[in-house]
Amino acid sequence: MANEKIPYKIYLEENELPKEWYNVRADMKKKPAPLLNPATGEPCTAEELSHVFCDELVAQELNETDRFIAIPQEIMDFYKMFRPSPLVRAYFLEKKLGTPAKIYYKFEGNNTSGSHKLNSAIAQAYYAKKQGLKGVTTETGAGQWGTALSMACSYFGLDCKVYMVKVSYEQKPFRREVMRTYGASVTPSPSTTTEVGRKILAEFPDTNGSLGCAISEAVEAATTQEGYRYVLGSVLAQVLLHQSIIGMESKIAMDKYGIKPDIIIGCAGGGSNLGGLISPFMGEKLRGEADYHFIAVEPASCPSLTRGTYAYDFCDTGKVCPLQKMYTLGSGFMPSPNHAGGLRYHGMSSILSELYDQGLMEARSVEQTAVFEAAEMFARVEGILPAPESSHAIRAAIDEALKCKETGEEKTILFGLTGTGYFDMYAYGAFNDGKMSDYIPTDEEIQKSLADLPKIG
Repeated sequence: MANEKIPYKIYLEENELPKEWYNVRADMKKKPAPLLNPATGEPCTAEELSHVFCDELVAQELNETDRFIAIPQEIMDFYKMFRPSPLVRAYFLEKKLGTPAKIYYKFEGNNTSGSHKLNSAIAQAYYAKKQGLKGVTTETGAGQWGTALSMACSYFGLDCKVYMVKVSYEQKPFRREVMRTYGASVTPSPSTTTEVGRKILAEFPDTNGSLGCAISEAVEAATTQEGYRYVLGSVLAQVLLHQSIIGMESKIAMDKYGIKPDIIIGCAGGGSNLGGLISPFMGEKLRGEADYHFIAVEPASCPSLTRGTYAYDFCDTGKVCPLQKMYTLGSGFMPSPNHAGGLRYHGMSSILSELYDQGLMEARSVEQTAVFEAAEMFARVEGILPAPESSHAIRAAIDEALKCKETGEEKTILFGLTGTGYFDMYAYGAFNDGKMSDYIPTDEEIQKSLADLPKIG
C-alpha cells in the first residue's frame, strides 16, 4: 500500500476549496417542472414561496440560469470547521473483496451532526439570520438534518423547532438529545400541537409517522408564527445547490491526482446527498465533456424511483405544500419503520427525477438486511461505522466491485458516505440479533396511495 501513488486520504488545501456552489439546472436542456400552487395549478411565484421560505432561498430555488452561485464568506468561514472532508481510497475493502476495482468514498461524517446535512443547514440558517427572522421550523427523519440545523441555529442565535418522525424519535433518543443540547425543541410527529397533526392522527391513530407528516406540521408551525420560516434538508433545488460542495470537492481532489470515476453511487431518499455528490460530474455529462454511470440506491420499503410514478404530487402528507413533479409513491404513502429513517420519503427531488426520467442515471432498490450486511463488512475493514442511509450506497458499491471481480474490469467507483451510524445502534442490534426483517410494499399498497394523486398536469 505504501507504494501506491494515490494517498489513502486526499485532503484539499484551503486555497483549493470551492468558493461557489454549482447549479446543475443551468446545464439541463430540459429543466425540472416548476413548483405549482395547489389552489391555482399555476407555477408558484417568488412572493408565494416567500411566505414559507427565506427570501434568498426562494431566489436560489427559482434560479435555473446561473451555473455558479458564490458562497458567502460567513458560510465559507463556518465550512472551515469541518471542510474539506476527506476523499478516501477504500484499499482495505478492495482487498477484502479481491476486486480489481478501485473504490473511493467521500466521507461527510467529520462533524458533530455526523452527516453531510450541515452543508445546507448552515447556509439556510445564515439566510434566515440575514433576513432578521426569529427562528425556523423543520422536520427530520433519522435526525441528521435536525441535528445539523440545531447546530447551525445555535451558531447564529436562532430559535429552532424540529418535528421528528415518531418512529425515529423513539428509535434514536440520543440524536434527539443532541438537538436539545444545541437548543432546539423536538416534537414527535404526527403530534397534537398542530391542526394537520391532529387530522393525521385522527385518520391514522397508530401511525409511526413519515417525513411527509412531519413536513406538514413544520410548515404549519412556520406559517402561523410571526418571524419564522420553514427550512428543508432535502428534495428542494436550493438544498441540492448547497450540497454540491460535496461533488465539487470530490471532483477537484480526483482531478488533482488524475482519477476519473466510472461509476458514481449515492443513497437516495429526498436527494440531497446523491444530488450533491453527482452534480458537477452530471454537469460534464450534460455538456458532453465526459461520461459517467450514476446509480441512485433507495430502500425497497420506500422505492419512489424504482416503483413510483412521475407526476405532480404534494410534497407533504397534509397537503399544505406546493405541488412538485417528481417520482412519487403518493403523499399519503406510509412507509414501514425501516431503520434508514432519512430515506423514508414518498418522493424524490424534482432535479433527480427529471435526470432519471431522461435516462441519465440508474436507480435500484435494496432490502435493509442486505444493506446492513454491507455496513457490517465496511465497518470491519474500513474502521468507520456507517449510517444506515449511506450503507445503501456501500451495498451498491460492493455489488459493482464484485461484478468487476467476475469480469476482470478495473473500474473506478466513487460513492458518498454521508455520515456515521453511532446513533443507530438499535438498528445494528436488531441486525446482529437476527430480528431485522425486510418489508416490501405490495403493488396494491402503492397503487392505493397513488390513486390520490392531484389531478394536475
